[in-house]
Amino acid sequence: MPASPDLCYPASMKFFSGAARPWLIGLGVGVVVALVSLLGAVEFLELKSLDYRFLLRGPIRPASPIVIISIDEDSFDELDLAWPWPRALHGRLLDLLSQGRPAAIGLDILFIEPSLHGPRDDPALAAAVARAGNVVLGNNLTKTQGEYGVKDDLNPPLPVIRKGAAAFGFINLATDEDGFVRSGDLRLSYQGGVQESFDVHLYNLAIKAGIPAKPLPQEPTVYINYRGPRRTFAVVPYYRVLNGEVKPEVFQGKIVMVGATTLALHDDFLTPFSPGLLSGLHRMPGVEVHANLLENLLQGNRLTRIHLYLGALLALIAALLTTLATFKLRAVRAFLLVVAVGAAYTVISFWAFVSFYLWVDWFSVQLALFSGYGTAVVINYIREQREKRRLSRFFSPDVIKEILRSQSESSLVGSRRRVTVLFSDIRGFTSLSEKLSPEEVVEMLRDYLTTMTEIVFKYGGTVDKYIGDAIMALYGAPFDQPNHAEQAVRTALEFQEQVKVLSERWEAKCGVRLRNGVGINTGEAVVGTIGSQQRLEYTAIGDTVNLASRLEGLTKDFLSPVVISENTYEEVKHLFYSRYLGEVKVKGKEIPVKIYAVEKAEGRQSPRALLEAPLTIVDEDVTITAVMLDLSRTGVAARNLPKRIPANRIVGIRIELPGLAEPLTVDGRVIWSDGDRAGFGFLGLSLENENLLEDFVKRRAATPES
Repeated sequence: MPASPDLCYPASMKFFSGAARPWLIGLGVGVVVALVSLLGAVEFLELKSLDYRFLLRGPIRPASPIVIISIDEDSFDELDLAWPWPRALHGRLLDLLSQGRPAAIGLDILFIEPSLHGPRDDPALAAAVARAGNVVLGNNLTKTQGEYGVKDDLNPPLPVIRKGAAAFGFINLATDEDGFVRSGDLRLSYQGGVQESFDVHLYNLAIKAGIPAKPLPQEPTVYINYRGPRRTFAVVPYYRVLNGEVKPEVFQGKIVMVGATTLALHDDFLTPFSPGLLSGLHRMPGVEVHANLLENLLQGNRLTRIHLYLGALLALIAALLTTLATFKLRAVRAFLLVVAVGAAYTVISFWAFVSFYLWVDWFSVQLALFSGYGTAVVINYIREQREKRRLSRFFSPDVIKEILRSQSESSLVGSRRRVTVLFSDIRGFTSLSEKLSPEEVVEMLRDYLTTMTEIVFKYGGTVDKYIGDAIMALYGAPFDQPNHAEQAVRTALEFQEQVKVLSERWEAKCGVRLRNGVGINTGEAVVGTIGSQQRLEYTAIGDTVNLASRLEGLTKDFLSPVVISENTYEEVKHLFYSRYLGEVKVKGKEIPVKIYAVEKAEGRQSPRALLEAPLTIVDEDVTITAVMLDLSRTGVAARNLPKRIPANRIVGIRIELPGLAEPLTVDGRVIWSDGDRAGFGFLGLSLENENLLEDFVKRRAATPES
């Protein structure tokens, strides 16, 4: 899957890091595969792919009038002669064949040394050759290592025999590195001249005899388009012709080729119709290989291979397109596409082979297809892991998956959207830091921020930034989240639970207690990657963000850990226990805003001590004596007030408690008021006094009430 561009790249670099990268990688893979192909590193596999095309196509009936006289096992049995047979016997065969007036006769037998059957044997064959007048003899070209290097040797038929022949040509068959014969030489250079093959001379005689034929290829070597396995051509045993079992008229107008087909003479070869099977049954006699080549020359259906450079170009294009597709699509879809393209290319290459006798490189293109795919998948995986590590600073794992699944970071581009913003920080962090070493402060912050971040991610939030001990989180971005306000509030409530756990751990370790406050606001903001060319970051800006930050600051004044705006309240009021705190004027806004405290259903979260003790309240220079109902580290409740004090009123509070050396004096805000009763939240209470109150409450072991 395509990875998204790095958010921290300047705009000038985005082309090279994003749009151009798949092209460069695709070209790189294509060039490598093309070079591998041109250097012949995959030639063996290309040859095997050709073999299987022959097998898939199957045999085809030859169209040319070619008949093979086979020197086979049955002929050896019937004639009861050892090899080499008397040449006069071959002369007798030629006389019989000539009676049928064949177009040409080819003897795929070497007569380069005198006969072992006496001095009259060679002249007997020579006379028969001369009488026939259309006999092509075979010779071979050999290479020998001489004192001054490799020497070419021509081994022609004996002069007495070749004198009356129509022509003689080389019968050498070149094998590929795997031992298979897939091509045939038509011409070979020899001592500054050109020697034509056995098959070319038969082709020329066939034309003279009036057999229709296509023009002879100009290239010196051609690929053989085999008609099928052995015995695809008409085969007549040698002994049957010699014994008169086959009438000479059968060969009228035919091209007759005489050669060994018995395996005992070792004149057999591996062809595409014997794929890797070295057993004799799958080898083809040399005379049949020549028959296939001659058929190709006459019918013009020889196999043509596309140019090596064209094959390399196809491989390069395949690698490039596959790489681009894989970067564009998800891995599974890209794989299916590659398989489909590979299958289509296989069908096309096979169709070109069957219909146009065209050999199109197959393996190198398939290698390019899957190399491009594999390379892109690996690179995408590496980049995806890198992107996950980068994005994990901001987004939950689920959001990261969605970003990567969407194949781009288009959702991260700045845009206006409705979101919920959460601000949270540690209460009294400066004072707390003074009691710890720098190393302990860092460790505590890491512990705290890690825990809080996990909670943000749990509820699908995005960590916008860390500001010292503060956290800014977004909900409803970068992807729509219908219940983003609810998820933000749930995050805040779980913050309070986990802070208690962290506080207990750090109190036991270093004697410090942790508390935090959370402000939440819902509204429209511009969200996306914002910044300069040198540095971009994913964030939200706007009045919605500013108000959320102000609400977080109000948690200290109203002694409520979680304070939300009216907008957020309207979306979650049916889900959570909320308490109206009143209207407040915040910096940057002319109109006062309504705020609410959100708590668990069980009410106040701080432990309380139930007690009756004197409480002094100073309201607008009027001193009031009341009785405490309960006390916590965050506030106090009182009764027996002589008058109702309005909510949000700031008053002075004096508390005398057993165990305190001197009375506790602190400002308080009226949180609630009901007749002669009211609840006050402490304002600006020092951490030391807060800890004293908490210890006092714990000693009283009071049970919290709703």
